[in-house]
Amino acid sequence: MGKEKNPRRVADNEAMAKLRMLRTSPQKLNLVAAMIRGKKVDKALSDLTFSKKRIAQDVKKCLQSAIANAENNHNLDVDELVVAEAYVGKNLVMKRGRPRARGRFGRIMKPFSELTIKVREVEEQA
Repeated sequence: MGKEKNPRRVADNEAMAKLRMLRTSPQKLNLVAAMIRGKKVDKALSDLTFSKKRIAQDVKKCLQSAIANAENNHNLDVDELVVAEAYVGKNLVMKRGRPRARGRFGRIMKPFSELTIKVREVEEQA
């Protein structure tokens, strides 16, 4: 009896981490995500460590989570991981405002976004 085990959402040589409710616009977050796409994880971590963008520390945290998932949950070799995918999605937008001249009201949008990182184990070509 009991329920069947859910199938994996990623392939056998992949691991994933997702970060929701990041307080930045998806456009700004995508600039940082594009910076690490397709790189080896150690190179991507060093790029994020020395990036001047504020959101880079949160992206680094998500990448470290994906690496830990690969190592602990899926028994993948950390030295052979690459960032297979890093994509950004929209989340909610807080609407705020500011009084303007002549009785008008200036809308201030405060967007949130989410980030998904997939790491994949690739064999080295000799």
